[in-house]
Amino acid sequence: MQAWELHTGSRELGGREVCVQVGHWRVHSAASSSPALGCEGTSSRGQYAGTDWSELFAEQTAPGCHLNNACGTMKALLLVLLIELCLGSLFPEKEKSPQYWRDQAQQTLRNALKLQKLNTNVAKNIIMFLGDGMGISTVTAARILKGQLQHMQGEETMLEMDKFPYVALSKTYNTDAQVPDSAGTATAYLCGVKANEGTVGVSAAVMRDQCNTTAGNEVTSILKWSKEAGKSVGIVTTTRVNHATPSAAYAHSANRDWYSDNEMPPEAIQQGCKDIAQQLFENIPNIEVIMGGGRKYMFPKNTTDVEYQTEDKYRGTRLDGKTLISVWKEKKPKDKNAHYVWNRQDLMALDLNKVDFLLGLFEPVDLMYELDRNNQTDPSLTEMVEVAIKILQKNPKGFFLLVEGGRIDHGHHEGKAKQALHETVEMDRAIGLASRLTTENDTLTVVTADHSHVFTFGGYTPRGNSIFGLAPMQSDVDKKPFTAILYGNGPGYKLIGGGRENVSTVDFAHANYQAQSAVPLRQETHGGEDVAVFAKGPMAHLLHGVHEQNYIPHVMAYAACVGPNTNHCRSGAPCGTGVALPLLSTFASLFILLCLF
Repeated sequence: MQAWELHTGSRELGGREVCVQVGHWRVHSAASSSPALGCEGTSSRGQYAGTDWSELFAEQTAPGCHLNNACGTMKALLLVLLIELCLGSLFPEKEKSPQYWRDQAQQTLRNALKLQKLNTNVAKNIIMFLGDGMGISTVTAARILKGQLQHMQGEETMLEMDKFPYVALSKTYNTDAQVPDSAGTATAYLCGVKANEGTVGVSAAVMRDQCNTTAGNEVTSILKWSKEAGKSVGIVTTTRVNHATPSAAYAHSANRDWYSDNEMPPEAIQQGCKDIAQQLFENIPNIEVIMGGGRKYMFPKNTTDVEYQTEDKYRGTRLDGKTLISVWKEKKPKDKNAHYVWNRQDLMALDLNKVDFLLGLFEPVDLMYELDRNNQTDPSLTEMVEVAIKILQKNPKGFFLLVEGGRIDHGHHEGKAKQALHETVEMDRAIGLASRLTTENDTLTVVTADHSHVFTFGGYTPRGNSIFGLAPMQSDVDKKPFTAILYGNGPGYKLIGGGRENVSTVDFAHANYQAQSAVPLRQETHGGEDVAVFAKGPMAHLLHGVHEQNYIPHVMAYAACVGPNTNHCRSGAPCGTGVALPLLSTFASLFILLCLF
């Protein structure tokens, strides 16, 4: 028979542990990342948040905690009592006072009132953080994880993006898809035009896989608009630099998967279409900063990778024989310093004052998950963002930087919620770092997602419950425990003996544990609901309410006086001066009046 467990803690909660046995029932607060499968090894006195359980019940450490149906009702009542006692100690004493919540709300109100004075400066800099697959449930779960990593309960924690004063919702559908993909959405939030699923940097007139529909239907991005306005520009991603999100900033392709010419059908090449890696170095040749993965797409087929010399899957892929790293270097002005790096040591050794152009390709394909990253050889997203900003900041006209936390999406697709959430927390660290290196006075920062996932967490978990822990109940149908985190579909669907797997028999806190799903799929799918948009800085107040996703780059361009719509900037103010737009209009009006009279 299976023991019934209530997990209310984890290693993120400061190592607190209790395994209290009431008859054959118990309440367990796990201090390690592994689920407890028995009461063996518990301390002689069970304590949780200062409560001495040993005075209430005697602990039992006998092996085999079996459910005795004969006295199930009595034990259930005792368990309810235990849960109530436990819940009573799960939140700070101050939260029992109504005045605590009133004071908190009044402070939030005072902060909101300050926002009545709008920041209408021209945005010298724009930073866009894109959490690929970072739906609202992912944001909430990552918030809790961040707090628990800091030995707090988690729910009360503030992500860096939570601190942004303006929040909107973005409608993510593609022109041909109710539930979108990352390519069509990237075209929307970077180019300002909604597009078909699977296509990047082109309008909805282009059909996926059909190269001959591309010509004349290309659309440009805010990265190009910024470059044309004299700003420096950069791309930082944890995926391949020619993956869906970054590629919409510079490429025009009928298929997001045309990473190199090796992945293209012969007819597409014959019709004049180019692979995305080649477009990275041709379409906008002087992008100042490019960092991420995708090394193998830059080298001729079968070229041995510099880091994984014995692994065939990481060999070069190009059929045209080009070494695009050399092409990149050759196109740089002779009086400028262009550096190519492929590992963290070389990146961190750079004198950034002497770097004009930087290409960093740290893996043959995507970067490692943050939990798996070798912090000696692979840079973190935060480290890459710091390097990028310090290089781009040297331009007095400002910069545009696209930062993608791309492997949030991959973690969810694989059903590995722990990987996805740690990727989200790492991106939030990068957001905090960017905030410290810039100022809201002249930098517009936007944080959003391209789409959501069918990821959820629930089950009436108590305050402070490990985000990766069990719900405080068994299913009333199959009588088995379940984790708070679940997926609507995906690879976590498992049947054992004709029934759902009993999660208490596996290490559900492992980094690569695949959370259970309702429908079996090799890859979990995207979700179709709206995603959040967080904004701060000049003109951030224009991101409010519910918007079409393609509205986002129009706001960024308007704020920075770049792109096709710059009529409001023609009052004589140079972009990036930090002068308020309405104030300029007032000065212009006064000047006209003086001339007339």
